[in-house]
Amino acid sequence: MRGQKKVLRNKSILLGVTGGVAAYKAVDLVRRLREEEASVTVIMTEAAKKFITPLSLEIASQEKVHSDLFSNPPSHITLPANADIMVIAPATANTIAKFARGIADNLLTTCLLSFTGKTVIAPSMNWRMYENPVFQENLQILRSRGIIQIGPEKGSLACGEEGIGRMSEIPDIVETVSAALGPKDLTGERVIVTAGPTREYLDPIRFLSNRSSGKMGYAIAKAALRRGADVILISGPSALPQPKGVKFVLVETAVGMFDAVIQELPSSTLLVMSAAVSDFMPAEKAGEKIEKSAELILKLRQTPDILSEIGKRKERPFTIGFAAETGDKIERARKKLQQKNMDMIILNDVTKAGSGFDVDTNSVVILDKDGEMSLPLMSKDSVAEAIIDRLVQLRA
Repeated sequence: MRGQKKVLRNKSILLGVTGGVAAYKAVDLVRRLREEEASVTVIMTEAAKKFITPLSLEIASQEKVHSDLFSNPPSHITLPANADIMVIAPATANTIAKFARGIADNLLTTCLLSFTGKTVIAPSMNWRMYENPVFQENLQILRSRGIIQIGPEKGSLACGEEGIGRMSEIPDIVETVSAALGPKDLTGERVIVTAGPTREYLDPIRFLSNRSSGKMGYAIAKAALRRGADVILISGPSALPQPKGVKFVLVETAVGMFDAVIQELPSSTLLVMSAAVSDFMPAEKAGEKIEKSAELILKLRQTPDILSEIGKRKERPFTIGFAAETGDKIERARKKLQQKNMDMIILNDVTKAGSGFDVDTNSVVILDKDGEMSLPLMSKDSVAEAIIDRLVQLRA
């Protein structure tokens, strides 16, 4: 695949691994950061070595792992100087307390004090430690100084108890790092993104729907959030996890999606209609399960056309629609762009290999009033970034 856009490409990440049970997850974190084409240098505390070996992290990072403050005396200056961002995952209560109070008694804490860029911490500990007022005061000190905190999550803890203290999932940490280093050209924007399919019920059990997974819309929502927007994600039924940091609205039917969009519209500056909204709904919904028969004739009527309704309004946000087609129907997409008074439309030929529904990649054509731009097959995350890049250009 060509044309991939990765926020972390060629970025240098200094990863601190401290002595918590979640230290074993650092190997996966390193691997995921390197998949984003970042370079990763690891600093381990002595306590971290009780949970995971330096060799594991050297193999994952393909870089030397550092831990001794005195083996190379300038390293507490040179390592931070070469980093674009510092990430501490897991971040124990001990290391967070030292950082908050300016204690520098090992390589990691000295590097933290000498680093002047953005820092992300992913706390991990027992729920009693996390909720302790002294620890919360330390966290507040760090946040007030611009430190970015991700997590922790509620769930089963290593001690067997339930509570808050689990380190955030690796994809969420990677997303936070990407957001910290990416552009913030949507700051101040309030963005509605629709995603997934809708369901139009024949009876309480059966419904009409489509193959949409929601992956493209969820990718756009996360990209807009990374770039500084306040995001409302209105989603039809999807198996995808809810992106953290967005206002999430779950709907089922086309009418439900219409109502949710209209409710959020007045204060929004951007609308991205990437949902695969059903075009038709049953004229009548049976109150009970329809009995099996040799033949069933369905009478359908059109669902509300959300984009057409919004296009008629004098006051409307910048509007982006999607056209899922079976074939390269550019003229048909351009006609929709004009008829529905949109600012941009994304043509998606769902018959192309690796493109369309329920896959992680896409190949689209971006059309607007100034022209068109074809994108090669790339990840849906990269397509989302390209769409936002184009709308930023148009509004410049």
